[in-house]
Amino acid sequence: MDAPTLESFVQAVPLPTVVIRSDERIEAANTEARRLFGSSIDQRHFITVFRQPELLDAIDASLRDMTERRARYVTNNGRHDLTYEVTMRPVQLPRSGGLLVCFEDVSQREKVGQMRRDFVANVSHELRTPLTAVIGFIETIKGPARDDAKARDRFLNIMETETGRMNRLVDDLLSLSRVEADERVRPREVVLLPSLVRSVGRSFESLAKDAQAEIAFDLPKEDFELLGDPDQLRQVFSNLIENAIKYGGAGTVVTVSVSEPTYDARVRAVGTTVRVSDTGPGIDPIHIPRLTERFYRIDNHRSREMGGTGLGLAIVKHIVNRHRGRMRVESEKGRGSSFVITLPVE
Repeated sequence: MDAPTLESFVQAVPLPTVVIRSDERIEAANTEARRLFGSSIDQRHFITVFRQPELLDAIDASLRDMTERRARYVTNNGRHDLTYEVTMRPVQLPRSGGLLVCFEDVSQREKVGQMRRDFVANVSHELRTPLTAVIGFIETIKGPARDDAKARDRFLNIMETETGRMNRLVDDLLSLSRVEADERVRPREVVLLPSLVRSVGRSFESLAKDAQAEIAFDLPKEDFELLGDPDQLRQVFSNLIENAIKYGGAGTVVTVSVSEPTYDARVRAVGTTVRVSDTGPGIDPIHIPRLTERFYRIDNHRSREMGGTGLGLAIVKHIVNRHRGRMRVESEKGRGSSFVITLPVE
């Protein structure tokens, strides 16, 4: 294969690709490789370009015995880490043998795998804590507290609380699974949105009273229709209103508003915005980007005390995605928070 043919061949490979001669110099590289390693890598020794021991050892060994090998290459693009799976295969060059080295970006696959491992670890942790407590109380009731009616009643109340927490977690896990399964299926039912929002808000008036909070509405005078899943939308607004009441604190005013339908560039269609605002302590900006992550909590102890599973906003995010909507959080420490959902009407 002459030089022009080799260059055109390497350039046609869609992955970052270089060809290394048997004298350990880089013979050719495509645009993607130059973007990854720099524009002036031609004729350089491969050690000065790649600089990672695992990859260097694999290339060196493949050049010696001309057999295929795989290795990993980890770098950073200035915003996040990137992981490449590198494949080395022997090729015949005009005057010697060489290696064709391809770099496949597996960062997303690695991220998904890590998310899966984290999810399993989090679920295990969330279940282990109440299970350990329940097992301990059972042993106590069967042993030292067998004849102590007062202690037995207290332990049974705690066990009821802990099993309720496990039940809520299982319910949220099942709900998250169903929402993810349906995320690519567009809902087609007709929903009267202002009426649904008002109904959800009123169902929390008793909770608001107990928490010394107040719910206020700012809704259009006339109902309007929206294509959606009424049960899932009810779940979204229930989660946001309940969170605003619980975390807003005593004296907070929770305002639930719905805008009139109008063209919205965020959804590139006629849309409406549902805003759930509170006058509570607000959220530190450092937490806002991670609020919809599974099991992410600003205050673990407080969230668990209030019965939170850490999955509510993750479920909200997936439901909003299914409705082709957008969600954002506006908050300032000491000045309350607003959760804003923009939904296309059609």
